[in-house]
Amino acid sequence: MTYRPRFAVASRCGTNGVFAIHERCAAAFDEPIGMNGYSCPPHHAFGLSVKEHLQTLVGQALRAVYLERGVEFPALPPIIIERTRDKAHGDFATNAAMVYAKPAGMKPRDLATSMLASMPTSMHVDAVEIAGPGFINFRLGTRYLYDNLREVLAKGADFGRVITPAADRITVEYVSANPTGPLHVGHGRGAAFGASLSNVLEACGIDVQREYYVNDNGRQMDILAASVWLRYLDLAGVSVRFPDNGYKSEDYIYAIARQLLGTHAMHFRRDAEAITADLPLDESQGGDKEAHIDAIVARCKALLGTQDFRVVFDAGLNAILDDIRDDLGGFGVSFNEWFSERSLATSGAIDRAVERLTQLGHMYEEKGALWFRATTFGDEKDRVVIRENGAATYFASDIAYLLNKFDRGFTRAIYIFGADHHGYIARLKAAASGLGLDPDKLEILLVQFAVLYRGETKVQMSTRSGQFVTLRELREEVGSDACRFFYIMRSNDQHLDFDLELAKRSSRDNPVFYVQYAYARIASVLRQLGDRALLHDVAAGDAALDQLTDPYERALLDNLRQFPETVTNAGADRAPHRIANYLRELAAALHSYYDGSQIKILGDDEALRNARLNLLLGVRQVLANGLKLIGVSAPEKM
Repeated sequence: MTYRPRFAVASRCGTNGVFAIHERCAAAFDEPIGMNGYSCPPHHAFGLSVKEHLQTLVGQALRAVYLERGVEFPALPPIIIERTRDKAHGDFATNAAMVYAKPAGMKPRDLATSMLASMPTSMHVDAVEIAGPGFINFRLGTRYLYDNLREVLAKGADFGRVITPAADRITVEYVSANPTGPLHVGHGRGAAFGASLSNVLEACGIDVQREYYVNDNGRQMDILAASVWLRYLDLAGVSVRFPDNGYKSEDYIYAIARQLLGTHAMHFRRDAEAITADLPLDESQGGDKEAHIDAIVARCKALLGTQDFRVVFDAGLNAILDDIRDDLGGFGVSFNEWFSERSLATSGAIDRAVERLTQLGHMYEEKGALWFRATTFGDEKDRVVIRENGAATYFASDIAYLLNKFDRGFTRAIYIFGADHHGYIARLKAAASGLGLDPDKLEILLVQFAVLYRGETKVQMSTRSGQFVTLRELREEVGSDACRFFYIMRSNDQHLDFDLELAKRSSRDNPVFYVQYAYARIASVLRQLGDRALLHDVAAGDAALDQLTDPYERALLDNLRQFPETVTNAGADRAPHRIANYLRELAAALHSYYDGSQIKILGDDEALRNARLNLLLGVRQVLANGLKLIGVSAPEKM
């Protein structure tokens, strides 16, 4: 038996950004010579993806050509393997011959020809072809696709997931809406995106912690408390003009006020004259609405006192926060931690962050206030951290919270903000640098607005005015599944127009219905199997997989093998919308199999029937796995 010398294998595992010996691959190449020198074992033999498998083949071929020409192998970027856009050109392609031609002293097409002559054979590659100026196209063999289906059935719910944990421990913060009112449809998109991204990252083997930052401190919460108190006074028979800038909703603010009245009776009742005396004019009175509401808050605190004001404050906070928790729970969104902003002050975290910035020389005093030199680290202006009256700013809390994340041992922090928080990127990155943290370990992902339409009418959303559509109302109207799917169909950085009528439609035009119907159709076939008193022999189906030769079956098999790669890419690129897009493609392939072919799934040929049932079970499993990642159910019936 003849052996060839083992070459170093092309891989992205090297720390030099070029090539390094990948031990899993290298060990696998102590194999007998095949038709082209020696054969490459299946990628399953050492746990590689199909792209890594093809990288191995290309890297071996390149090194063989360079060795034969006596040319030193160059330090160039890793080999790129990409999926072809046109199936006529095969399944995957690489431009490696064009990248490596010049150091080899060859024309790209000549190098590609030499590479083909030196490339190891692979039981998973049917054909390798040269196209254009030197592209190398790979056409996968059916054996690979059959092995992949076997893997789907063997792994079940774990197919597409990385079992070996990654080194990263990531905290993902999302939603974090101020607890000043119910969640609206805009918050829903951030919730769906954050939850789906967290699921995808976990599927990639990452330790993920989900966190909601509770803004339970500051001016907006004081305005909420004052709004609740004024509604309480109204219920207690005290007529006081409601401020222009208060939280006006007739529903949830009054509901909290009623609870307050029921629990505390007239304890918080004060005379109208004591409340309104000498207040500055409101905006509708020809004055300044901000000055007026601040005066209302100050009067509320003065008349109630610290302890009673905290009772009113907490009544509003807790009622709304409980509603948010319940709403998100019904939406399939949960958190490991509900982090209190107030705790940053009470625990001394703000003081520690300011002290650290001061010790590192990034703070200065001006006009009695403490400033962070944010411009040193690329921000547009320096930022006030401690006001001249000694009060910490919102930015002080942001800095303390950032430091707290990494003090808790997270290796990376992902913030998911609304698009209107674009300015936070530079200031938080600057804060990370000032604290001595790696700003590249901080990711800020922006979610563009979701706009709801009723017919041709755009629905306005304003928490202050009380005119908004809540997430709960949307879920009740179209269902949580439609909400979750529609919210992540597009990339988070793209605007989303939520078509309410389409989301309710039971037709193939509705993407979530289209995907769920594919799952339900397979469930229907399995029920028919029982109705006909037929049995499904999985082992017999496995032995007959080579009978799955129909083009529609090949398309389904090819779609199945793309799922792990889709999950990996969705995690790496923070793009869970790719899961939704993949599911639509897989569902389309399944529906085409049913509608476009003349195939009888439950035919008389027992071996073929079992093989086709194996295929359907594989499709069902992947549909279920993908839907779970994006928080959508897989119904047995539609």
